[in-house]
Amino acid sequence: MAIDRSLVDAAIELTRRRFPGRDLAGAAALRLDDGTVLTSTAPEAPNGAVQLCHETGALCEAFKLDRRVVASVCVTAVDGGRGFWVLAPCGVCQERLFAHGPDVEVGVPLPEDPRRWRTLRLRDVQPHWFARVFPDDVWPYEGGEGAGDG
Repeated sequence: MAIDRSLVDAAIELTRRRFPGRDLAGAAALRLDDGTVLTSTAPEAPNGAVQLCHETGALCEAFKLDRRVVASVCVTAVDGGRGFWVLAPCGVCQERLFAHGPDVEVGVPLPEDPRRWRTLRLRDVQPHWFARVFPDDVWPYEGGEGAGDG
């Protein structure tokens, strides 16, 4: 499994360093096919409609390095000092991650305790992904040049 405690801890460490003591701050950590871990967080914008997800910076960095993402996890600091919760990737980030294939592993919180997680593949998070109706040219996604063929 590409999602382990060290990947979750990398996201937590960035959150603590960048937003010390701040509730509801978060970050993401992605593992690449060569084992590299990239972290990123979302810049704030006056207009919430243009804000980015925590994963976006690391996804752009992976693209720049021409590496394939194999795992992604996002965390948020819970208010009241209740620790860090793992967040499943939003629908937009699921689409971005699908560029690296349906077997990318993502962290999803356990319903009974979101401080704990389980690992699912994107194909299992979104079994009805729209592009599955195009099996000849999209499923699994083969993006070609620049898609992290690494």
